[in-house]
Amino acid sequence: MCAIAAHEKRIIRRSSIRKSKVAETMNQRDLQTDWLKCFVAVVDAGSLSSAAGEVHRSQSAVSMQLKKLESALGLRLIERGARTLELTVDGQTLLGYARRILDLHAEAHVALQGEKLTGRVQLGVPDDYAAKYLTPVLKRFAPRHSGVEIELICEQSTSLIPRVASGALDLALVSRDHARRGTLLFHEPMVWVGAAQFELWRRDPMPIAVYESASLARRSAINSLAQQGRRYKVVYNSSSLAGQIAAVESGLAVAALTQCSAPDHLRILGSDEGLGPLEPMEVAVYRSRDSRGSKAVDSLHSLLVKTLRQSSSV
Repeated sequence: MCAIAAHEKRIIRRSSIRKSKVAETMNQRDLQTDWLKCFVAVVDAGSLSSAAGEVHRSQSAVSMQLKKLESALGLRLIERGARTLELTVDGQTLLGYARRILDLHAEAHVALQGEKLTGRVQLGVPDDYAAKYLTPVLKRFAPRHSGVEIELICEQSTSLIPRVASGALDLALVSRDHARRGTLLFHEPMVWVGAAQFELWRRDPMPIAVYESASLARRSAINSLAQQGRRYKVVYNSSSLAGQIAAVESGLAVAALTQCSAPDHLRILGSDEGLGPLEPMEVAVYRSRDSRGSKAVDSLHSLLVKTLRQSSSV
C-alpha cells in the first residue's frame, strides 16, 4: 500500500508540473494591459521617449514592454528606424483591438470604482493643433466619461484666448500669447513651406501668405524676414489654415506654418533657400475662471496636461 501511495503521489506531482507549465505558457500569451498601454502610447506619441512620459516609465521599460508583447504574439508590431517608428500590418491590426481593450478596461474602472461625470465642456482649438494633439486626448477621454458632452470650437488662438477670458469657453489649447498665462505644455516649431515646382523664395520681393494681423505666427514670420533684411510682399491674408496651404500649393506664396500642420508634399525651406529660423509657438492650455468647480472640466484639463506636457521631439 505504501508503494502504491508513493506512486500516486509521483503521478500527482508530475500532473501538477505539467499543468503549471501549461498555465505559464498561456499567461505568456495573454495580452497584458500594461503591454497594450505602452504599445498604444508609442503609436500615439510617435516615439519611445515621448511615450515613456505618458505611461510614467523609462524609455527602456517601454521598449521592454513592447518586446514582451511581440514575443507573446510571435509577431513584429513596430519597425524601428533611425528616427521613425512604423506599424507593421500586424501592428495596424492589433492597434484597433488594443484601443478597444483599454477603453473597456477604463470604463470598467469608472463604472465600478470611479465617479460618473456629467456635464458639458466647451473646448477651443486651432485647426493646426486639432488633429495632431487634440484627437489622441479626446479618444482617451470620451470612452471614460461618456456622460460628458464636449462642444468643440475651431478658431485661431487669437480668437479663442479672449473667449476663455470672458467665460464663453471652458478650455482652449492654443499658442500662448503672453508668458505665465495658461499652462505651458510644449514648444511647437514653425517652418517655412513652399511648393518646389514654383521656387517663389528666389523672387525679390518674396510673396508670402500670412494670418491676420494679431496672429503670433504672422509676427514670427515678419520678424524673421526683418532680421534678415529680406524683402517680402504679402499676397494672401487669411485666418484659414486651409487657405494658407492652398496659397502655397497653387504657387501664389511662401508661408510660415506650424510644423505639425505642414503637409508632407510641400517643401520645408531654410538656409539653403535664404530663409532664417522662426520662433516656435508656446502651446498651452487656457482655462476659464468660470469653469472652476466643474469636475468634467477638471478631468479634461488634467488629461490635456498629462498627455501633452512632454517633449515634442521624435
